[in-house]
This record gives sequence, C-alpha cells and structure tokens, in this order.
Amino acid sequence: MPKETFHNLSANKKQKIFDAAVQEFSTQRFSEASINQIVKTAEIPRGSFYQYFHDKEDLFQYMFDQILKEKREIISQIKTLNPDTDVFEVCIQTVKATFAWSKLKPKYSQISLLMEIDQSEFITKIRKASAQSLKELVERDKKRGIIRPEIDADLLVEMIYALILKEYFWSGLDEDRFLTKLNDMVAILKRGSAIES
Repeated sequence: MPKETFHNLSANKKQKIFDAAVQEFSTQRFSEASINQIVKTAEIPRGSFYQYFHDKEDLFQYMFDQILKEKREIISQIKTLNPDTDVFEVCIQTVKATFAWSKLKPKYSQISLLMEIDQSEFITKIRKASAQSLKELVERDKKRGIIRPEIDADLLVEMIYALILKEYFWSGLDEDRFLTKLNDMVAILKRGSAIES
C-alpha cells in the first residue's frame, strides 16, 4: 500500500499518479511495465516514486484496489440482484454491469485482460484472490442444494472465468452477441452442476 507521504499529496497529484499507472498497466503486462514510464507520465522524479510506494507491486495494488472500489460501487447499484440469487445469476448480472462500465473505462478492461496473460507470481496471487468471492458463492450454493456437492468449486470458477474471457475476446464490443453467448454458456454450466430432482 502507499506510504504516508503519498496520502499527504494533493488529490490532483494522486490522480496524476493513478492515471499514469492506469496508462502503463493498460498497455503493458505488470511484469513488463516500466516505473520509468510511469514517473515520466506522472511528471514526478523517480526518487519521489519511492517516497510514495515501496515498488511496482505496491503501486499496482493501490491502482487495482481503487479500480475494484469503483467496480464494487457500480455492481452494488444492480437493483435486480437478490441476495439469495445463485452464483450463476450473480455472474451474469455482474458481467453485464462490468461490460457497461468497461465501455466507459476501456483502459480498466485492458488491465484485466493483460492480467490474464501475465504469469508473474504477484499477478497470479491477485487473480486467485479475485476468484475467492465467486468460489465462496459456489460453496454456499452447494450447501443450499443448488450445486452438486462433489463439484470442484475451484474448477467451476475457472471454467466460468475462462468462458467469459474467451467470449469477451471473440465478441469485442458486440454487447448483444456477448450477453447472448454468456447466458447460453452459464445455462450449460448451471445444468451440468445442478442437483437432479
């Protein structure tokens, strides 16, 4: 997380550093991103960077947390989402909201896509942490009798992510195609993991 000196900066300077990080991490994988480019874009001395952050991981985590906070605010505005909704409907509604949001913030989507192809240990940990809440919903639905107990929650979550990501690549910004395919794919996963009545 940022050092105290970063928190003491003006809102404008913090925003400039955040924007520079978004710019760099939306064009380069984390493992290839350059602190030199970030400080150049933010118009701060390299020494100042280390007064604000410990390292590139620290900056990425700060940026990622800010983006997640914004994303959670968007997702929390989904009025149709009942707290008892199954994991599959949560995925559909969350992806719909995220897709709409990504049109407004395309660089955030680029960061997510680049994270998927970055195999660094740091990014791998973030991806695993991001999947944890979905895994918890799968486990909850197993206890509720919606999903068969023998279903591997990690594998189901990986399948959901892989299908969403693949279709996002193929559909691009064709929202109708993307959401139609998403609904169809999630329906197949839901039928395949459901407890038979």
